[in-house]
Amino acid sequence: MNELIHALRGLLGPSQVLTGDDVHQRTVSWFDHSPSQAAAIIRPASTEEVVQALALCRDASVSVVPMGGRTGVVAGVRALPNQIGLSLERMTGMEPVDVDNRSITVEAGVPLQRVHEVAREQGLHFPVDLGARGSCTIGGMVSTNAGGNEVLRYGMMREQVLGLEAVMADGQVVSSLRPLMKDNTGYDLKQLFIGSEGSLGIVTRVTLKLRPLHHSLSTAWVAVETFAHLPPLLRQLERQLGGRLSAFEVMWRDHVDLIAGQDSPHTPPLENNSAYYVLVQAANYHESERATFELALESALEQALISNAAIASSEAQQAKMWAIRDDIEQLTRKMAPSAGFDVSLPIKAMEAYVEELKTSLTHQWPQAKLIVFGHLGDGNLHLFINIGDAMDDAQRRAVERLVYSPLQRINGSISAEHGIGLDKKAYLSLSRSDTEITIMKQLKKALDPLGLLNPGVIFE
Repeated sequence: MNELIHALRGLLGPSQVLTGDDVHQRTVSWFDHSPSQAAAIIRPASTEEVVQALALCRDASVSVVPMGGRTGVVAGVRALPNQIGLSLERMTGMEPVDVDNRSITVEAGVPLQRVHEVAREQGLHFPVDLGARGSCTIGGMVSTNAGGNEVLRYGMMREQVLGLEAVMADGQVVSSLRPLMKDNTGYDLKQLFIGSEGSLGIVTRVTLKLRPLHHSLSTAWVAVETFAHLPPLLRQLERQLGGRLSAFEVMWRDHVDLIAGQDSPHTPPLENNSAYYVLVQAANYHESERATFELALESALEQALISNAAIASSEAQQAKMWAIRDDIEQLTRKMAPSAGFDVSLPIKAMEAYVEELKTSLTHQWPQAKLIVFGHLGDGNLHLFINIGDAMDDAQRRAVERLVYSPLQRINGSISAEHGIGLDKKAYLSLSRSDTEITIMKQLKKALDPLGLLNPGVIFE
């Protein structure tokens, strides 16, 4: 290992190969604050340096863990002491926005927020957004097929990628950065790398699709008394707003109590006495569409689909509403020690699933707390669970089984938008058939026969 580190320093420069305390002061992730255990973390500045660094690691039979912004939640970048971490944080180049084609090509280390800013300067919009926007990077988002707050209208990261460049384990560079909406020329190889969590190749550059920038946003915080009213409310808003609905974020009352209750920096827009609250947002391309938004909510109120509504009258009020939904830091602090989950299931099965889970948890741990919220419009729920003042590994596994096992019979998924990583691979068979898993393993063996890239994620 020492010889490899010496060779990497010769290639990249001494300051770009971190070891010892410089490695340990970096945490595994935003959620896992334990120190990184990698033998070294290297920081190449170009695709060619990635190729050369991989060659040195391959010759030394040392595996490599690609690292983005480290905002994931499934231990997808947890490097071991016999592994090299490869951070793309120095690869932050951006080509000029192609306004006519509505696209931009960026390097993998560019933070999401920077893409938002550059697109907005040109009157365009990049539609993937999430709370970690200041830290998460485009390469990591592509590698995990990130979702976020606007999936309902625009889809996940996969739908925003026109082309990409990736370095494979054998050093070959797959480069297809064509900014084309239509390119039906055989296998779409970029799809192999999107969502593969760095296990098939290291994404180094991406061509992203941009959208027209909206004139303004209409945002409302609405109260709903029963779960049965949520699906028809969603469908009615989709219909009345003509496809402009971009967010339908549902929070169970306990979530709002926790985040915007006593000793909180947040103030709920409505008195917190309803069973559910929905953060509704629509993009306006004309000023007149604000009135359409208000009429849609009035109609929902007349039909008793909602019991009350607060419509934001400024961007500041919009930000305050979203701050309640996005305050994951306060949620994790108040629920600690907790286990967090990201699941997907049919909307019609959600109410029964949550009630079954709550019953199972309190039967085993009477003091258990369950917080539920999520992107209900696209079938994604986030769960945070606390069972007491401590949670050891055995207890965590027991909680995981209670969360994941029911999903198999209702055709759900153990991971909606955060991937599998190391944490969820024991449950992969609940969401994927034996045939699917076999094909995944065949792809891994074909593209990375030595197991050089992020070994152990998704499956052994």
